[in-house]
Amino acid sequence: MGSYKYCICFTRKFVWRAAAPPPDVRQTFVEYSEGAAQMGPDQLRRFLAEAQGQAEATLADAERIIEVLRRRRCHHLPAMLSRPGITLDDFFHFLFSDDLNPPIRSQVHQDMSLPLSHYYIYTGHNSYLTGNQLSSDSSYIPIIKALQRGVRVIELDMWPNSTKDDVLILHGRTLTSPVEMIKCLRSIKEFAFCASPYPVVITLEDHLTPDLQAKVAEMVTQTFGDMLYYPKSDSLEEFPSPESLKNRIIISTKPPKKYFESKTVKDKQDDPQKGGKGSNDEAWETKSADLQTLHVSHDKNSSPEYRHIITVHAGKPKGRTRDALKVDTDKVRRLSLSEQQLERAAEFYALDLVRFTQKNIVRVYPKGTRFNSSNYCPLLGWLHGAQMVALNMQGYGRSLWLMQGLFRANGGCGYVRKPDFLMNIGPRAAVFEPEARLPVKITLKVKIYMGDGWHKDFSRTHFDVYSPPDFYTRVGIAGVPADIKMKRTRIKQDDWMPVWGEEFSFPLTVPELALLRIEAHEYNMSDMDDFGGQTCLPVWELKPGIRAVPLHDHKGNKYKSVRLLMRFQFV
Repeated sequence: MGSYKYCICFTRKFVWRAAAPPPDVRQTFVEYSEGAAQMGPDQLRRFLAEAQGQAEATLADAERIIEVLRRRRCHHLPAMLSRPGITLDDFFHFLFSDDLNPPIRSQVHQDMSLPLSHYYIYTGHNSYLTGNQLSSDSSYIPIIKALQRGVRVIELDMWPNSTKDDVLILHGRTLTSPVEMIKCLRSIKEFAFCASPYPVVITLEDHLTPDLQAKVAEMVTQTFGDMLYYPKSDSLEEFPSPESLKNRIIISTKPPKKYFESKTVKDKQDDPQKGGKGSNDEAWETKSADLQTLHVSHDKNSSPEYRHIITVHAGKPKGRTRDALKVDTDKVRRLSLSEQQLERAAEFYALDLVRFTQKNIVRVYPKGTRFNSSNYCPLLGWLHGAQMVALNMQGYGRSLWLMQGLFRANGGCGYVRKPDFLMNIGPRAAVFEPEARLPVKITLKVKIYMGDGWHKDFSRTHFDVYSPPDFYTRVGIAGVPADIKMKRTRIKQDDWMPVWGEEFSFPLTVPELALLRIEAHEYNMSDMDDFGGQTCLPVWELKPGIRAVPLHDHKGNKYKSVRLLMRFQFV
């Protein structure tokens, strides 16, 4: 019996067939071509406006699409270029092309002239680490990769070197190897605006002595020059806007308090690279009336002192969290919360948190026990208005897929405007209640027609040694608790180009914070199902109609060929 089963599996063939338009595509082509064999520019423009929701589409837009499609088909048959329209095959190719028919807009389209506190900002945690939080190398390479992906907030932990005369970047009190701060700064300068022109924020975790803080001020100002923005006053009443800070770099850290230099204190300073306590703000604070503010003066450099290069003043809660969330009328600041502190604040002080983030910035960071650089779900922070929800970019997994999904919005520029309801103030200073039960606002209907491209991006034995893959897809919503839901298609057996043709409905109470999760898997009866691709798309950015949806790998890198053909409708 065992031998007989083996023979059946072995004789299953690796069959791949060319894509065929699904019935909905055929019907749509017949409808808009008015029964003709080809669709002309006027008919295609009407299809774009009516079926695809592109009311702004012009005849010239349709003509450009037709030209691209006909040249693709006729590059070896020039005589056919004289034909006026596109065939069903051309139309199907257009719909299944994520270059010509993407699921979301690719341009910046939101108002970028509001204060920074009005935006979610693509934020990294320990941006210099190559791996885990305990023993991996520190390097400028992860910083470059983050900036290339569009990350706008880079975190650097600053520590003295062993001789206390230079600044290193490393995860203090661990075995992580250091990297020179100047290398990180130079990498930021070179790659800061390769993916987006909007400002890069460098958050500095400061464990330095006053003289090294002075050295940092000098390094920062000399490295960035005119790219560096800092305010004329010690504090801001309102943050500047992303638009006003285009191609600028700003610094966010805790302002230094009044210091004094004491050989006794210096002698007690431990070496952080050896697992010691290290120097920090508290080790240098004093209540003595004789303290003086450090002023930086260099013969060869006119850089401002360390405290003056700080645009976004930061701090952590000291004492009660509710007190830390009090809004100052005359200045703005950044408050850092661990994921546990965020959970507690969301449970007990949700309205204070929302109110605070209307004017100020909240940065959330992973708890210290995430040694393997795993991540927490970012949705709780976004729901309460937190702008800088920091994740480990080297951690991967579904939490990071959500982060990547949110920041595909607004042209992928790294800044996404927060929903109006998080910024509105009602009668008696009322603000949005994250835990409130809300009615359904809109329903998203998603139809998954088919998938293609695995045979190009994967080896034919990647999923199954003896047969073609058995694909299914999972589709659902990540968002407020009431909207969270996941569904799946049936398994399509033995097919490199699976056709499902299944539709799902998702009632949404807060579509402004809903992300559409899409995953493809290959069913495995005896083991864990194999990963076949994923993407996450902001619901409020979805283009209605039939769309090509490209899939990405575990790390968020887009596959060259793997994509799904889907339809989106809002009812």
